[in-house]
Amino acid sequence: MPQKLPGSISRLEELANNLWWSWHEDARRLFRSLDYPLWRLSVHNPVKLLRDVSKETLLSAASDPAFLAQYDAVLKAFDAEMSAPHSFPAPANQIGKEGVIAYFSMEFAFHSSLPIYAGGLGILAGDICKEASDMALPMVAVGFMYPQGYFHQHISAEGWQEEIYRQLDFDEAPITRVLSPEGNHAIAEVQMGDVTLSLGAWQVRIGHTNVYLLDTNLDGNPEQYRQLSARLYVADREQRLKQEIILGIGGVRVLRALNINPTIWHANEGHTAFMMLERIREKIAKGASFAEALGMVKQTTVFTTHTPVMAGHDVFSVQTMEKYFSEYMKSPGISQEAFFKLGRQDTSSTQSFNMTAFALRAANHSCAVSEPHQTVTRKMWRGIWPDVPEDELPISHVTNGIHVSSWIAPELYHLYQKYLGDDWITKHDDNALWERVLAIPNSEFWAIHQSLKRKLISAMRETGRTRWVDDNIGLRQVLASGALLQTECLTIGFARRFTEYKRPMLLFHDIERLKRIINSPWQPVQIIFAGKSHPNDFASKQLLQQVYNIAMGRDFQGRIAFAEDYDMHIARYLIQGVDVWLNNPRLLQEASGTSGMKASINGVPHLSIPDGWWREGYNGANGWSISSDFGPPSPGAEDETDSKSLYRILEDEVVPLFYKRDRNGVPHGWIRVAKEAIRSTAPFFSARRMLKEYVNKMYLASTERPVRV
Repeated sequence: MPQKLPGSISRLEELANNLWWSWHEDARRLFRSLDYPLWRLSVHNPVKLLRDVSKETLLSAASDPAFLAQYDAVLKAFDAEMSAPHSFPAPANQIGKEGVIAYFSMEFAFHSSLPIYAGGLGILAGDICKEASDMALPMVAVGFMYPQGYFHQHISAEGWQEEIYRQLDFDEAPITRVLSPEGNHAIAEVQMGDVTLSLGAWQVRIGHTNVYLLDTNLDGNPEQYRQLSARLYVADREQRLKQEIILGIGGVRVLRALNINPTIWHANEGHTAFMMLERIREKIAKGASFAEALGMVKQTTVFTTHTPVMAGHDVFSVQTMEKYFSEYMKSPGISQEAFFKLGRQDTSSTQSFNMTAFALRAANHSCAVSEPHQTVTRKMWRGIWPDVPEDELPISHVTNGIHVSSWIAPELYHLYQKYLGDDWITKHDDNALWERVLAIPNSEFWAIHQSLKRKLISAMRETGRTRWVDDNIGLRQVLASGALLQTECLTIGFARRFTEYKRPMLLFHDIERLKRIINSPWQPVQIIFAGKSHPNDFASKQLLQQVYNIAMGRDFQGRIAFAEDYDMHIARYLIQGVDVWLNNPRLLQEASGTSGMKASINGVPHLSIPDGWWREGYNGANGWSISSDFGPPSPGAEDETDSKSLYRILEDEVVPLFYKRDRNGVPHGWIRVAKEAIRSTAPFFSARRMLKEYVNKMYLASTERPVRV
C-alpha cells in the first residue's frame, strides 16, 4: 500500500495515478527530482517510486522551496487541463455536449508500468486515448486487464527466445478498482455457454480519458474462467473467442452498468466486433426488428481494420460459435441464418464466422490505416459487396499518427521550444510551424543527437552488464547485447515484431557484401535489432535465433547487437538514439507502421519499403525508399531485388552522407535529411491530425442523436 504523504505534497499520489504525467516533461521531472536513483530503478514508474521512497526523502521534499515551487507549477497545469471543458475544435463540437465516444481495443499501450500490450495496435490505441485527452474529446475506452500481460523476453545462449510471464503487482500500477453502486467487485455479467460469468473492471486515467479494463478474476467465477483474461493473445482459438465475447459483449454491459451511454462506438480491429452484436440485441429487446437494430447500430459504429493479410483476421468455426451463442440465437428477432450471414467472408464461406467481415457489415463507417492499405483492404473484402465496383466500396482510410508528446525526446522538446516557440506542442499539427526547424543551428542539433545516441548505447551496455551479473549469461551474449557499440559509428535501428513478412534477415541476404559495409575501417556501420516473436510462432523464433547468433559471432566485429525484451521503454531509447530507422517488410503487407514516424520526429531518417505510411510520407528528401512501388513476382525475387537496393542505398547514399563532416565533425548533409524528416512528418503523421480526421470523416457522420452545437 502507498505510504501517507506529507500534506504539502499530498497530491503526488493523485498525479502518479493519472498517466497524464507520462507525456508532460515537467511532471516527469518532478518525480525524477524526488529520488533519481529510485526513479531509474522503478523504470520511470511514479506509483512504485512513491511506494519505495524513504519517509526522510518525502519530508525533505515537503519543506524544500525549490521542490514545492515545481510541485505547485505541475499541479496548476494538471488542474487547468483536467478542469477544462470539452472544447475540442469545431466541427467536432457538433458531437454534442452529452456525446461520448466509446473506443474498444484488445490492447492498449500507455506506459511500461502497465504492460498490457504486444505491439503496434496497442501503441496506436494508447496514443489515441492520450490525444483525445489533449483535444478534450469526450472519449471512454474499453479493453482488458491482463495481469500477466504479454511476456518478457530473454534470449538463451543458443539464441532461442524464452518467454517469462510476471504477475502484475496491482499496488505498483496506475490503476484503480471500479466498484458497483453496491460496493461489489462484480459490476456486470456475461453468458459463456452454460456459465454465467461476473465481470469486474479497473480504471486507468489518461488525462481526461477514462479507460476501463475488464477482469474475470473474481470470487465466484469458475477457476478455469478466472484466468481467462490473464494473458494477451492466447493461441487457443476457443479461448480467444471467449476473450472477444467478454471484451465486446461484456464491455458494453460494463459501460451500461457505469451509466455511460456512448453516442459513437469505435471498434479498433475485428477482435472487438461483438460490441456491435450486443448493441443489436439491446435494440431488439426494446422492440426493434433485427434489420432495424442492425441499421441503428451501423449508423453509430466506426470500424478500423489494421491487418492486410487474410491469415491475420480472427475466424471461428460455426460449431464453436453455436456453442457460445446458442442463447443469443434463442432471443426473439434474431435468426441463426441472419446472424451467421453477417460473419461470412463471402458467399462461399458458410462454415466459418469472420470477425472482420462481421464488423464491416455492422459499421457504416469503416477505414484502413493508410492510403495503400485502403487499396489492399478493398481487394480483400470485395466479396462482401460483389456488385459494387472496387473503387466505390465503403472502406476509406485514416492514416495512422503518433502522439508527439509521448515520443519526442525531452532534449528535443526543449530545443523545439527554443526555436519553434514555447507553445509549439499546442500547434504541432500546423505545417507552417515546422519550417522553423530548418533554422536550428546544425551544431546544436548534432550535439543533442549525439547525446541521445550515448544514452541509447549506455542503456544497452548496462542491460548487458545486469544480465551478466544477475543471470550469469556468457560473454558472447554480453557481446550480443551491444558491449562493443560505438557512439561515433553510423547506427541503424531495426525494431519490430519478429515475423517473416517483416524480413529481419533481408540485411543478411548477401552476407559478404554486408560485411564490407559494416566492417569498413573508415566508415563502419552498426545495427541494433530488437523485437519479439509470438510464443507459438516457431518459424519467427527461428528468424530471431538466426539474427541473435549472428550478433554473438565475430564476423561483424561486435557491430550487430540485439536489445532484449523490446517494450515502450526500450523503444524510446532506440527511436531517439539511432541514426537511421530501417523498415523492410514485404510490399503491401505493412498496413501503416508508426515506428518510423516516431523516429522521424526525433530527427532519425527513415529507410523503408514504399508501403504503409511511407508511401504517403516519403518526399525524396526526408529519408530513403527501397526499390519501387511494384513488387517482383515471387518472394525470392523480391528479396533479391530489395536487398540489392538496400545495399546500394547504404553504400552510395547513407554511409557517405553520414561520414561527410566539416572540420568540427558535423555531418551537414545528414542533418539536412534529418531536419526534413522532422519538418515533413511531425504535423501530418501526428495523432492530432489523425484524430481530427476521425472526427470529421467518421464520428460526425455517426451520430444517432440530434446534433447539439
